[in-house]
Amino acid sequence: MQEKWVAGIDLGGTTVKIAFLSLNGDLIDHWEIPTDNSEEGKNITSDIAKSIDAKLKELGHSKEDVLGAGMGAPGPFDYETGIIFNTVNLGWPDNFPLKARLEADLGLPVTIDNDANCAALGEMWKGAGEGAKDLVCVTLGTGVGGGVIINGDIVQGVKGAAGEIGHLTAIVENGAPCNCGKTGCLETIASATGIVRLTKERLAERHTLSELHSLLDQEGAITAKDVFDAAKGGDELANEIVQFVAFHLGLVLANIANTLNPEKIVIGGGVSKAGDVLLDPVKENFMKFSFKSVAESTVIDVATLGNTAGVIGAAWLAKS
Repeated sequence: MQEKWVAGIDLGGTTVKIAFLSLNGDLIDHWEIPTDNSEEGKNITSDIAKSIDAKLKELGHSKEDVLGAGMGAPGPFDYETGIIFNTVNLGWPDNFPLKARLEADLGLPVTIDNDANCAALGEMWKGAGEGAKDLVCVTLGTGVGGGVIINGDIVQGVKGAAGEIGHLTAIVENGAPCNCGKTGCLETIASATGIVRLTKERLAERHTLSELHSLLDQEGAITAKDVFDAAKGGDELANEIVQFVAFHLGLVLANIANTLNPEKIVIGGGVSKAGDVLLDPVKENFMKFSFKSVAESTVIDVATLGNTAGVIGAAWLAKS
């Protein structure tokens, strides 16, 4: 008798990551295919189904060996119907019946959740949050995403908008505009895009010597990694920017923890790769703004799954 598998699908605007996992969370195989968003994305679900069929054949398995598939998609959508309301990078028309379309093409039951929620589930199941049932996951990338898990279950909210940590207000007055339509969101500060914006603003305001000035002059562009590297090297302006980011991130995380008291807060995404130069001051501010019992019981850790967090969390949906 063949071991039963679950499929995890992490849908992005450029690529679709797909994986097979055992029911214990062992990664059997994972791969990716391009996201074909031409012609209103009409080929996306069929491409996924064909790719899964081909991989099963390659591995000597059949669809009968797969219990179902979970997908992390860039919401918002209706969790009961699986209708995704609107997408920016996938080409689909509004109110696209994603669950129904994927089930029809794939021939398997499908469960869909927000992609950031799936990353959180992945870290809970097999990553930095393994063993924790109360967990907050924060992804610091081009934007800032998040997922909140209470007693092993993702918190969805009445409109599926729970866990939008990137849109908590960090700057109350005169904050930078955010893509969500508000101003002063955490995303405008702690994302890679926000860090670059802050850096350019500070460079325009300040004329003190900084390694970042020379980078801007030489290359015409600065990345968040440049800022962290300069801070590690002792650059005063870079350190000032990192401290500003860490202050607001630490404050927001403390407020989340004061409300939820999770066992762990897991920080992932490209910005988290800065390491201790960012995490140490974030933890310092977290301790400053969280009250005693929270400070003593909630641990901040770095995500460990990287790009596989989403497919692993999506597979969790299929087995649950």
